[in-house]
Amino acid sequence: MDVKREDIIHLAELSDFSLSEAEIETLGKDLKNIINYISQLDKLDTDNIQPTYQVFEMENIWRDDTVKEQDASREQLLALTKNEKDYQIKVPKVL
Repeated sequence: MDVKREDIIHLAELSDFSLSEAEIETLGKDLKNIINYISQLDKLDTDNIQPTYQVFEMENIWRDDTVKEQDASREQLLALTKNEKDYQIKVPKVL
């Protein structure tokens, strides 16, 4: 598969990345190597191989969602925080 410069620029724009020309070229080479490596899986003979959907014996445990009474009221919990605004805990901006 050929990785085009336009594809890299499009991916960068979708990801909100700003790439230099050198980074575009390097990323193009890296993506081509990754795709070529993964394409080796196409050469595997998978005839008579049963698909594996789950490796571990796992089972979902379903339960009804129920609202349980809490020991503390909203006001008591909000009183424990330093910053509260409009009945919500105010936290520092993450991004």
